[in-house]
Amino acid sequence: MSSNMSIYSTLLSLEPIDIPPPYILPVFMFGILTYCAILLFNITLLLTIALNQKLHKPMYILLFNMPLNDIVGATTLFPQILTNLLSQNRSITYSACYVQAFLIHLYGNGAFLILLAMAYDRYTAICCPLKYNTLMSPNNLQKIILTVWILNFAMIGFLLALSYRQEICSARIVDCFCNNPCLMKLICGDIRLNNYYGLTITVLHHSLTVFLMFFTYMQILITCVLRRQSDAKSKAIQTCGTHLVVYLCLEFSALFAIISHRFDNVPQDLRKVIGACVMIVPPFLNPLIYGLKTKEIQQNITAFFRKRISQS
Repeated sequence: MSSNMSIYSTLLSLEPIDIPPPYILPVFMFGILTYCAILLFNITLLLTIALNQKLHKPMYILLFNMPLNDIVGATTLFPQILTNLLSQNRSITYSACYVQAFLIHLYGNGAFLILLAMAYDRYTAICCPLKYNTLMSPNNLQKIILTVWILNFAMIGFLLALSYRQEICSARIVDCFCNNPCLMKLICGDIRLNNYYGLTITVLHHSLTVFLMFFTYMQILITCVLRRQSDAKSKAIQTCGTHLVVYLCLEFSALFAIISHRFDNVPQDLRKVIGACVMIVPPFLNPLIYGLKTKEIQQNITAFFRKRISQS
């Protein structure tokens, strides 16, 4: 394909989702129901935190960012995938592909940063209870949230800016949705800077988050073991254990999805499945795990529905 093609008028072709024709409609309906469930669960969690003054505490204000991020991730993927599945039209414009890639990476990177901020909150609450109100004051909480989102936008914005508007020699996206590794494979010219930056932020980001998460939860575990209150100990371990499981699942799946693009011998179907799972499973499970497993949120949701039922 000619390298001087007009970038903005170029239609890119996504990889097909290999589903036999008789199963397309059932899969489409399942996808619609899954997307609606994700929206319902996450919006319920958002409204529960936003409308209850008792939940306007650092832990829940930080948690508020997670369903926001999950809605962005799910909405970036589901409508495009389901439309392409039903219509069998796999075309997407260059600009739309970049917007999708930006939002997908924004979601993925944001998920790690939000979990890290939540881990810091739990660390200060359990390991430094006397300093908690100072460390997690409204001013400091605002700084933490702003740092999370500004850092997220800066990291992903620069990553995608390196390859935007460069000449491309192909129009084939080697995945069923757009992401930075796929977009880099379209570029004709030198992409060493893109590779160096992408590899550097991947290594630094994941190594730092892994170290900080394990350091934080190790300190929490040591503090809990040394405490004499069995109730407080079990509650803290249960809460932090849930956070750690969610983080590890996200870490391994995201890392595989990123690294798999650097090896040609990884089956494309496996790459598609893992990449889609990163976008589907956390947005579905996070509101259930952090909502139903958190007593205060569970009580507020139950009270809300009881009130609505009694009024009707």
